[in-house]
Amino acid sequence: MSYFGDVIQSFRWFTMYDLILLAINMIILIWYAVPIQRYMRWFDFMPSLSLLVAIASVLSGDTSLLAIVLYVLTAILFLCTFKKIYKPIYRIAVPKHRIVRAVLCLAGVIPLIFVWMIAGEVRFNPVSHFSEMSYSQAFVQLNERLSKEYPFGDWKKIDWNEMENKYEPLFVKAEQEKNKDLYYKTLRTYLFSLRDGHVKIMNEQLYEDNPVFKQEVGGSVGISTIQLDQGKVYVNLLVAGSPADKSGIQLGAEILSWDGRDVQEAYRSTYWSESPMATEGDQLINQGRFMTRTAIDKDIEVAYKNKGDHEIKKVTLRAYDDQFETLKKTKVKLVKTDAPVEGKVLSNGYGYVKIRYLLPSESMAHPDKVLGDILKGFQEKQIKGLIIDVRDNPGGSDDLVAAMAGYFVNKPKFYEYVSYYSRMTGKFEINTSETRTIQPAEPYYGGKLAIIINQRTGSSGEGLPILAKGLPNVQIVGFTSTNGSFGVVSNPIQVEMPEGYVVQFPDGRSLNADKAIQGDSDDQGKGGAIPDIRIPLNEQTFEQKVVQGQDVELNYAIQALENMK
Repeated sequence: MSYFGDVIQSFRWFTMYDLILLAINMIILIWYAVPIQRYMRWFDFMPSLSLLVAIASVLSGDTSLLAIVLYVLTAILFLCTFKKIYKPIYRIAVPKHRIVRAVLCLAGVIPLIFVWMIAGEVRFNPVSHFSEMSYSQAFVQLNERLSKEYPFGDWKKIDWNEMENKYEPLFVKAEQEKNKDLYYKTLRTYLFSLRDGHVKIMNEQLYEDNPVFKQEVGGSVGISTIQLDQGKVYVNLLVAGSPADKSGIQLGAEILSWDGRDVQEAYRSTYWSESPMATEGDQLINQGRFMTRTAIDKDIEVAYKNKGDHEIKKVTLRAYDDQFETLKKTKVKLVKTDAPVEGKVLSNGYGYVKIRYLLPSESMAHPDKVLGDILKGFQEKQIKGLIIDVRDNPGGSDDLVAAMAGYFVNKPKFYEYVSYYSRMTGKFEINTSETRTIQPAEPYYGGKLAIIINQRTGSSGEGLPILAKGLPNVQIVGFTSTNGSFGVVSNPIQVEMPEGYVVQFPDGRSLNADKAIQGDSDDQGKGGAIPDIRIPLNEQTFEQKVVQGQDVELNYAIQALENMK
């Protein structure tokens, strides 16, 4: 599409108030920039009209950056011309400082061009205020808004009518019983059913002040588990001095039954998690973390078998308040004081780069340039191949992904279109100003490359493996796919719900060159960057990773490079 066409399409992100303000302010600025020989009294009232439109826009709730720029310009023009309302000048005089006025007026056009260019990213996306409604009314309104504006409704094959029929009776029950806990759990279950890592309750403090969470999963016996590919459930975390430790359960023990149920049944029925589980891999790992959580002081019957034992042992363990220790130890937390990018040459001659997150830090203003310097150093040392580790990378900036990816292409490569819901057209539209293409950058690296991922590689962190998929001499390595939550959160959907909860949803979707959704999980829980080499989670790799403490993924990545020709 031509540049002119892109400019015209920017109108899709404006409200009617925005468009009126844009038009009036543009006319006023041009009028005063050029010498007008004919006086028109009605024109003296144009700035006042613009001010009234701005007030109406504010009252409608539009406080977006786009609108604020227009409001400020409107106010300035009004203050500069309001005398003419009651003191008209009928004789057209040649201004003494005509050139200065023309320059100032033309300068006033700059912010109008600015808002035009960024309209898609900073468009008005109002917060819905449903907090004063009943539980069920607020839910119906929330479901109605999402049915139009949630970016992945069709992709995930969500039947919004079915969702209303399923959850509305539960909300009605909660309001009839005045049961705040049932309301909270129902709201949470509804949100998490979308299987989108960008969906969240903004003010939900799970570990700090959440009585429901504390009551149901605040207790621990001191272990966490993981289910292997063949279905066996093993202990992958053991807290020293915990009831499980004192009873004789060892790291690597196989759990056979839990709380009187077959362990697979207990595993599958686990539903708690900190955030929505977008993919199957993410769900399986989180279920292992939460299966062992229960109410404080509850007695749990456990049947287990330690490694090397043939005898099945049974114990009863009492859960204690561990301050969520097992959850915190099995959930990697971003530390922003850590450098976004670090690199080194391994002893075997391969280069290794860790990309922790995709944002600048106080100590590293340009992570993309740092990556370029690392690659240049690697080339000087003639590395045998390169490993990029984006495990546990929560994301950040798509522009930074595009800049980093430039080192791995020798010709332009398409990255993404970004699509948002347009209030002007009532459907999803591509914001052409955010279309990204990877441009080649120096130093170019075209050698052997392995990228390590896991289920916590999320959002923009999934960009590099998605981009690199299918490139020559590139292998994606991991136990699971990435998180499958690749949606755009530039101006998120926010809704205020009863009991003070504020819920948030992504507002945009990333599209590939064929304009199909990329990266986000579908209705089957499949999505993200899929490994070219999927590491089996079996007894051998479990032993190596958990018991022996080996970096199994790194070993597989090295082997992948060794196998490349």
